[in-house]
Amino acid sequence: MTKLTYSQALTEIEKIVQIIESQEVDVDDLTDKVKRASELIIFCRNKLRGTEEEINKLFDEKGLKAE
Repeated sequence: MTKLTYSQALTEIEKIVQIIESQEVDVDDLTDKVKRASELIIFCRNKLRGTEEEINKLFDEKGLKAE
């Protein structure tokens, strides 16, 4: 199983949004789509926070100030 990347998660979120906006999703599948989108959003948020923390740590180690 391949590890999910930020780009893959974002692409999947965009596809889910397109499906929902086009009203092509069956009502029975809507809950699953929204649940999956929520999981992906949390994944992306955590990935961004982790990246920000890593960058700040690197800046701190180099004596630079992150903006």
